[in-house]
Amino acid sequence: MKKLLALAVIAGGVLFVIKRNKDAKAEAELWREATAPSDKPFSTVSTNGSTPAKAAGAGHNN
Repeated sequence: MKKLLALAVIAGGVLFVIKRNKDAKAEAELWREATAPSDKPFSTVSTNGSTPAKAAGAGHNN
């Protein structure tokens, strides 16, 4: 019975380490995607996520 319990504890520890490793890889991938330079020009979206006003009509209050 003790051997079975020890085996279960070891298996649980191995599975825990594997899960942590997968989670760390997934988080690292998300971080790389979030911090990667963009191919799109900055004129379509501002750096704070809002859409900038058009340059031609920005000064007119008609």
